[in-house]
Amino acid sequence: MPTQSRPRRSMLYMPGSNTRALEKARGLAADALILDLEDAVAPDTKVEARANVCAFAATYGQREVLIRVNGLGTPWGHDDIAAAARSGAHGILIPKVESADMVRQVEAIMNASGAPADMAVWCMIETPLGVLHVEEIARATPRLGGFVMGTSDLAKDMRCLHTTLRLPFIAAFNLCVMAARAYGLAILDGVYLDLSDDEGFAAACQQGRELGFDGKTLIHPKTIGAANAAFGPTEKELDWARTIIAAHAAAEAEGKGVVVVDGKLIENLHVVTARQTVALAGQIAALEAAAA
Repeated sequence: MPTQSRPRRSMLYMPGSNTRALEKARGLAADALILDLEDAVAPDTKVEARANVCAFAATYGQREVLIRVNGLGTPWGHDDIAAAARSGAHGILIPKVESADMVRQVEAIMNASGAPADMAVWCMIETPLGVLHVEEIARATPRLGGFVMGTSDLAKDMRCLHTTLRLPFIAAFNLCVMAARAYGLAILDGVYLDLSDDEGFAAACQQGRELGFDGKTLIHPKTIGAANAAFGPTEKELDWARTIIAAHAAAEAEGKGVVVVDGKLIENLHVVTARQTVALAGQIAALEAAAA
């Protein structure tokens, strides 16, 4: 089941124990939401948070909703998965995935719990072993929808520094993006922790787009607008996409396979990318119209 094409410029974590925040999320402009039962929830509120997110999961209209469950090695993981499978969410996000077997264990619980056929499994890639096994994980099941990078945990395990250019993560990012694209999956960049550094956040978003990520995971609503702007096509990009689509179509009508537009050689591969850009813009417009 290839992941459904949809905007994922911004994917906001929401703490499952905070019903006020879950309610507020209905009015936010994030493309997607992660209702969190793991890191954002204290142990003594895990069960309550599970009930909260399952009650809210199907109430966000057209937006994609994932539930991040606790790992199967915790006291809550199995019941989280079983409940999320029946919640109406679009997918279940598994933390610290390190093997295809881990994915298939979750899938088995989903199937036994009555998860619909189109409910996706998403994987947090946030350990060195997860990165090294990412190609195996990418082909674990047809239910797989995508990857979410967990750079905070990855930095801890790598014993590396969070730097402006994020050089310690580049190899991991490249491997994970290539695995995602090879198997038709979505992939989201990790969170940016310094909420006071707007310039740094914008730079991280730009780098993420350059690396091939579909969007960025977020920890605060104030960053939604910047992520949407960074990962969505600009008007200039849209104009160029439409121009080369039309020019190439005209060239094909004349029996030509290539055309020169503004001094640039345009082939079919450029047209494929241009059509993806136009399609994304249409999907964004539809999502925003539905939320209005």
